[in-house]
Amino acid sequence: MPEKYMLNFDTRELPQEDEEYLVLGSGIAGLYTALTASGTGGRVTVLTKQRMVDTGTDKAQGGIAAALGDSDSPALHQEDTLVAGAGLCDSEAVTALVSEGPNRVRELIELGAIFDSDIHGLALTREGAHSQRRILHASGDATGAEIQRVLTQRVQENEKIRVLENHYVVDLLVRDNVCYGVLVYDRDNRALKVFRGKVVVLATGGLGRLFEHNTNPEIATGDGISIAFRAGAEVMDMEFIQFHPTVLNLPGAPRFLISEAVRGEGAYLRNSRGQRFMILKEMAGTDTSIAYLDLTHLDPEVVRNRFPNITRTCAEYNLDITVDPIPVAPAAHYMMGGVKTNLVGETSIVGLYACGEVSCPGVHGANRLASNSLLEGLVFGGRIVEQTKHFLKDYVPRRLEFACDWLLASENIDYAALRKDLEVLMGQKVGPVRSRNGLKEALEFFDHWGNLKRRQSGNVEQLEVKNMLQVGELVAEAALARRESRGGHYRVDYPDPCPRWQKHIIFRR
Repeated sequence: MPEKYMLNFDTRELPQEDEEYLVLGSGIAGLYTALTASGTGGRVTVLTKQRMVDTGTDKAQGGIAAALGDSDSPALHQEDTLVAGAGLCDSEAVTALVSEGPNRVRELIELGAIFDSDIHGLALTREGAHSQRRILHASGDATGAEIQRVLTQRVQENEKIRVLENHYVVDLLVRDNVCYGVLVYDRDNRALKVFRGKVVVLATGGLGRLFEHNTNPEIATGDGISIAFRAGAEVMDMEFIQFHPTVLNLPGAPRFLISEAVRGEGAYLRNSRGQRFMILKEMAGTDTSIAYLDLTHLDPEVVRNRFPNITRTCAEYNLDITVDPIPVAPAAHYMMGGVKTNLVGETSIVGLYACGEVSCPGVHGANRLASNSLLEGLVFGGRIVEQTKHFLKDYVPRRLEFACDWLLASENIDYAALRKDLEVLMGQKVGPVRSRNGLKEALEFFDHWGNLKRRQSGNVEQLEVKNMLQVGELVAEAALARRESRGGHYRVDYPDPCPRWQKHIIFRR
């Protein structure tokens, strides 16, 4: 019982609000779900932990995949997705993604999203593992920012949607496997609140910030997975994390993503000797962390026009990507696993739904096909709203109260130092190259700090670190259990895929 909540509270003593839809998160999955839900006539509140635009969507570069080209089809898109997923994709979920995706993207365009075009129409490009040119992009390499812009604008214009920024969701309010709402900390007013919702949608994004080197925004600390797991929801495929192989690796420069689309346009990965290589084999076989992404053989004008943001950012560090190879290193990028859902976004808790990177409907399997992530948020956000129309018709309201008074006082711990230790540990022991000994060391670290689950948290920073500890433990536990290498999970002691491991690992508290 002590692990269920992170704070002592009593809902009878707190201000409370009632909504039909509570959407947690303001990236593509959250905002598209909110917009679609508003069309049903229901009241919608979006809660986001920082500003509305502080999302993983806003940072996405490469694009959004959809079978819109004349030579393309959903069947071809499905085939590519299944191959990338290394035997663990849910084929029905993939069918939903690729068949419904084109119309969802058309809706984005109708909402005002401006994607790059040429004389033939949409300028579709190709990325790794795609057999066709099916990637829509905006301003070259600022696709996510364009999608975030248009969805933010449409939500702000919608009178049926309320967005509350700086509202940090502490815990779900669940009893007898039914979700009734959330406990929230209002950071502006420094106060706890209760938001009751008939439908609660997790769209809180990923967990890349668990790792010292990552491409994610600072909000990506795995909160949604952690609060769902504490409440009793099933989580799945936690070992499968995509480490992007090409992230800017310059002294004094932030870890800036060099999009997958750069290699899709013809760039090469080279080691310090100028030889092309596969990055995991290079890391496992050598002690060097130096690698380069080479575009110097490509047309400079094409490079500048296609990747203006990357060109500009590298130039700030005196790097001309048309002349100089880009020093890169792997960094945590995307979470394939998450809160387990079915094909309509339902979790194992009644009334709780999930979509986007926080969720795991089985679309990505062991490895996400490039640019399928933004599409997933659209397709399954829309599916949630279709499903909840029926759920709400039969909804029988119950007003239950919730309380916790068993947590001990918080300890005098340097949480900033603990967070840094966690980030370094995850990179070294649970990163792109894993081993039994390293994963066991990681789990010993989590065991050492396990007592924090029984203590109160004093502020949002402490809550965030405790969520990171919980999710990091799940990742390490699943990685130790899977004794093979598959997709985004690589074990040096089990370097090959094993047919009997073509199955999922599911955790439930």
